[in-house]
Amino acid sequence: MCRALMASVRRVHRPFARKPSSVSLAPTGLFAMQSRYVSHTALVAALLLAPGVATADEDADSIIVTGTSVEETLPQELSRYGSDLYQVSEQDIDDRGAVDVAAALQTVPGLYVMPGSGPFSYVDVSLQGSRTQDVLWTVDGIRINNRLYGSTSPNDTLPASMVERIEVLKGGESLFYGTQAAAGVINVVTRSFSDEFGGQVNAQVDSRAGTNVDGYVRGSVGRHRFVAWGSHNRSEGYRPYSEMEPSATDRKRGYDLWSIGGKYQYDFNSDLLLNLQYQHTEAKLDNLSAIRVRESRNDRNEEIASIRLDYVGSDTVQLFLKGYYHDWNTAYVQIRNDLTTGEPVVIYPAGTYWGYKDFGGSAVVKLRPHRGLEYLVGYDFQNFKGRDDVLLIGKTKEKVQAGVLQVRTTDDLSDRARLSAGLRYNDGSGSKKTVWNVSGRFDVSEDLYLEANGGTSFLLPTASQLYQIDPCCEKGNPNLEPEESLGVNVSVGGRLASGAVTWKATAFARRIDNLIDIDYDDPAYPDGIYTNVDSKVNVRGAELQLGAKIGDGWELSASYTYTRSRNSGSGLQRDRTPEHFARGAIAWRPTDIPFGANVSVNWVGDTWRTVSGFGRRNYGQYLVVDAGLHIYPDGDARRHRFGLNVENIFDKDYASGLGSALRDNGSGRFLYFTRGVPRTLRMSYGLAF
Repeated sequence: MCRALMASVRRVHRPFARKPSSVSLAPTGLFAMQSRYVSHTALVAALLLAPGVATADEDADSIIVTGTSVEETLPQELSRYGSDLYQVSEQDIDDRGAVDVAAALQTVPGLYVMPGSGPFSYVDVSLQGSRTQDVLWTVDGIRINNRLYGSTSPNDTLPASMVERIEVLKGGESLFYGTQAAAGVINVVTRSFSDEFGGQVNAQVDSRAGTNVDGYVRGSVGRHRFVAWGSHNRSEGYRPYSEMEPSATDRKRGYDLWSIGGKYQYDFNSDLLLNLQYQHTEAKLDNLSAIRVRESRNDRNEEIASIRLDYVGSDTVQLFLKGYYHDWNTAYVQIRNDLTTGEPVVIYPAGTYWGYKDFGGSAVVKLRPHRGLEYLVGYDFQNFKGRDDVLLIGKTKEKVQAGVLQVRTTDDLSDRARLSAGLRYNDGSGSKKTVWNVSGRFDVSEDLYLEANGGTSFLLPTASQLYQIDPCCEKGNPNLEPEESLGVNVSVGGRLASGAVTWKATAFARRIDNLIDIDYDDPAYPDGIYTNVDSKVNVRGAELQLGAKIGDGWELSASYTYTRSRNSGSGLQRDRTPEHFARGAIAWRPTDIPFGANVSVNWVGDTWRTVSGFGRRNYGQYLVVDAGLHIYPDGDARRHRFGLNVENIFDKDYASGLGSALRDNGSGRFLYFTRGVPRTLRMSYGLAF
C-alpha cells in the first residue's frame, strides 16, 4: 500500500484550537485546468488504471479526515520541487475577523490585494508585479476566473467562512494550471471532512450595520463522509468615493450575499474514493458611480459543482478523474437620475444579462515504473459559453484541449536535491501553444535551502477582447494572439536559532510578449480596437520574508516586496502595480491562557494610475493598521470564542483606486478616489459543537 499519498489523515480536533500553518496532505483542489478538451479515449484509458487508496498513520492529536489525491496534493508537491508556495491558515483568517477572501489574503508576502470598496467588491491584484488577469483563482481546484473579463476578479462571491485555508503559488504555473496562471495561482480550500460529528456556528456584527452569520457541520457514517456549510453576509456599506456629485443619490455601496455548499465522500475500499462537491451563491452587490446613480446593482447567481474519482493505492500508479461545472450569471440594473428633472432614467433595465457556463474534465496519472524517476501525464478539456447584454458581447463558445507531461526525480536519486521538467500542449481558441517548466530544490542542510522555478506561460484573450461589439467603446478582435511570457523565481531560505526564526529571499523576473492593449490609432476604429502590441513588458523584483516564534505563543512576521514593472523602453512603472509594499504582524497565541491578540501593519508605496483628464497620478504612500483580540470564556475547552477586531484602527482615508467624471453643472471633469475601508469595528461570537 502506498504511504506517500494517504487516503485519509485522522487528527484529534479541538474546537478553535490552533492548527498547523501548513498540512502537507490536506485537501487543496488543484488545477482548475482551464481551456481544454480531452479525448474520451484518454479518459477511459485512465479510468481503467484505477482500483484503491492507502491509509495514513494516525496522529494522536487529531480526528480531522482529509481526503487526498494526486490533485489535492499538487501544490505541496510542486513546493517540494521548487515552486514558491504560501498558505493562509484557518486560524489566520479567524484572528483577522476576515469577512471575505480578499481580507484573508492581506498577509501574503508578495501579493498586493486591494478591494475596490470593502468586502465583496472587485479587487486589484498584483502578484510579484503581475496584473489582475495574470493570476488564476480556483475553489478546490475549480477555475473561477471571470471568462468574459480578465480584470474582473471573482472575490465578490467568496465568503471567508467557507475557507479551511488558502494556497498561493507564486510564479508561472501554466504547466498544470494552464491559461491565466501566468503569474501564479490562488486556490481556496473549503471545509474538510471529519470522522467525528461536529461543527461550528458564528455570528458577527460591525459598526457599519454589517451582519455575518455562518456555520458548518461534518461527520461520517460508515464509508460515507460529509461536510456542509452556509453563510449570510449583509452590510449597508459606506460611501465609496472621496467626492460624489449631488446627482448621485445612492451613496453607500452595500451587499447582501447568501452561500451554501457541501461535500460528500464515499470509500469504495481502502484505495478508491469518490468525491462530490456543490456550492451555490446568490448576491446583490451595489455597483455605484460618483455621478447620477439612483440604482446600480449586480445580482449574482453562481453554481460550482464537481465529481472526482481518486485512486492512490499503489506506488506505481496513482490517478484522479474529475469533471466540473461552473455557472456564473448576473442580472444587472442601472438607473440614473436626469440632471434637469431628477426623474429616473433607465439605462439597463432590471435583469439585463451577462454571464457564462464553464464545464469540462481532467485526468492525471502519476507513474513510478522504476526507481529514480516518476512521471505525471494529464489531459484536460473545457467547454465555455458566455454572453453579455450590457457591453454587447454576443454569444461565444470555446472548446480547448490540453496535454501535460512532467518528469520528476525521486528520493531514490537524492533526498536533498529534487528536480522536475515538463511540457504542456494547448489547442484551442484558434491557437496552438506549447509551454515548458523546469524547477528544483536543494536542501543544503536542515537549516538552508535553495529553490528555483522557471518556464513559459500564456494568457488567452478574454471574451471581451475577442468579441466585444459595444458601439460606444473599443471593439473586440477575434484574431488576437495569446500573450506569452517567460518567467523565473529564485529563492534562498532557511531557519536560525534552532528553527525559532525563519527567513526567505526571492528574486523574480518576467517578460511578456504579445501584450494585449487598445489601439486608438487605427482610423477604421475611432473608439479603439484590441490588438497585440509590439512592445514587451519587463518585470523585475525581490521579496523578503522573516518569521519568528518567541516564548509561549508569540509569533512575528514581516515581508517586503519591490517590483519594477515597465514597458520596454519606458522609465515609468505600470499602472496599478505598487513599486514597494510591506507587511508586518505580531500575534500572541498562548497555549495555556484562553486569550489571544494580534496587530498587523500594511504599507503601500508609490502606485500610479492614468486618469482621463488628469493624466498620471499617484494614489499610494499610505499605512493601515488593524488589530484584534479573542477570548475563550470556557478555558481549555475552547468551544466558545468571543472576538473583537478593528480594521484601519487610525481611520486612514486612503485610496484603493482613482477615477474622474463630469460635474453636474457641466463645468468640466473632477478627480476622485475610491475609498479604502474606513475604521470599522467588528464583534463576533462562535460556538463549536
